[in-house]
Amino acid sequence: MIFLNVLYTLIVFWLAIYGLNAFVLIGLYLRNRHRCEPLPSLVEYPSVTVQLPVYNEKYVIRRAIEHLVRLDWPPDRLQIQIVDDSTDETTALARQLVTQYQEQGVDIQLIHRDVRSGFKAGALNAALEQTRGEFIAIFDADFCPRPDFLRQTVPYLVANPTLGFVQGRWGHLNADHSLLTRAQALALDAHHLIEHTARCWAGLANFSGTGGVWRAACIRDCGGWSPKVLTEDVDLGYRAQLRGWKGLMLPAVVSPAELPDGIAALKQQQFRWAKGNVQCLLKLGMPILKAPVSLLAKLQALIHLSYYLAHPLMIWLLLCALPLIWQGETAAFGPMVTTVLSLATAGPPLLYLLAQYELGGDRWRRLRGLPVLILLGTGLALNSTAAVLETLLGIETAFMRTPKVYDPKSMLEYSYRAQPGYLLGGELLLLLYAGLTVAAAVIRQNWPALPFLSLYLAGLAFVIGLQMAAMWQYPKIMPETGR
Repeated sequence: MIFLNVLYTLIVFWLAIYGLNAFVLIGLYLRNRHRCEPLPSLVEYPSVTVQLPVYNEKYVIRRAIEHLVRLDWPPDRLQIQIVDDSTDETTALARQLVTQYQEQGVDIQLIHRDVRSGFKAGALNAALEQTRGEFIAIFDADFCPRPDFLRQTVPYLVANPTLGFVQGRWGHLNADHSLLTRAQALALDAHHLIEHTARCWAGLANFSGTGGVWRAACIRDCGGWSPKVLTEDVDLGYRAQLRGWKGLMLPAVVSPAELPDGIAALKQQQFRWAKGNVQCLLKLGMPILKAPVSLLAKLQALIHLSYYLAHPLMIWLLLCALPLIWQGETAAFGPMVTTVLSLATAGPPLLYLLAQYELGGDRWRRLRGLPVLILLGTGLALNSTAAVLETLLGIETAFMRTPKVYDPKSMLEYSYRAQPGYLLGGELLLLLYAGLTVAAAVIRQNWPALPFLSLYLAGLAFVIGLQMAAMWQYPKIMPETGR
């Protein structure tokens, strides 16, 4: 039991690093919150290529292309590429729209690949060979950039030749669809407005894959996009800065996009992000430690890339808790450990609150999603743990795109819906284990441990309940019986 007690304490302090880092990011943001990057003026307009990577997005392809052709930039200096790997009617829809706009004089082309090698990274590399723009703006299929997006971003790259990319903030088209989408909006607001901005001011910016603009020369200097990681955006952003390029976060430039409106789609997205970030950690961890950047920038980079390790640590914490509580081990739940855990747990909610305060407007309505976000923090732990373990074991998986629906009230056909996956059974077992641990804490009157253990129980029950409800609402329809 001594070993288990020590292991539990070490895990608590490791987890505390992630929670306490929220206070560091808050401090960095508050210290620099009035910093303003003035928009440089343009003497002449450079050539810009806008890329739209697409894979089976028939529900949103029309909306996406219509927003791209509305971008306010001189037509003779703007190239639009629809980078299509689709295997369904998306390609025909895109081709029809491309032909229509070409007849109107728009410089737009469809680049279709029959083989989806390298997934999104492979598609972007293929399009790069046909790119004429000095700068490349990238949008996912669910993004709806505002007409002035290029005018608000490109001038920074023109004014600073060392700047490799600029990143805008993600907005939300369907934040009010449900408590689940409200919770995601809260997390992304804090991630982009506070975390990304604070890290940028600390000397190491992050690229989020879409809603940003790259210098084409920077992408080529870095060897292009890497298909070996699932978060090719994070990988290229860090590789660029390790080669001496700089990145810039522009929180005032907002591009609205869709949030996953179902728990299966959210789990699929989080699995990809968790696995991709850990892949980047294994690939770039040592180069970051050796990089000629500040200690603060190194720490922020490593904490960012390793953040999803918190979830397997949380699972280990739960697994250790039952035997410790049942044997009456109180040291692991003593005042010092409980205080550290409490402070660490308070960090992320304060991050979310600060982001909503800064955004203004109807903050209290948006904050209704905060309890759901807290439940997701523990409820998705096994999902991210599986992603981390796959990465450490070298198990490769395909790039699973997040389904986009356009109309949140519509029922997607089976081939477009994200499925519950193989982890539901494991989550049910973990829920049972959490219930036994809570019962043990009550029997042994270990009251300090009860709030944290109850959070596991509630989070797992919530995520499992959402999956069960979705399976009941959208029963699986096999292809041979029709769709």
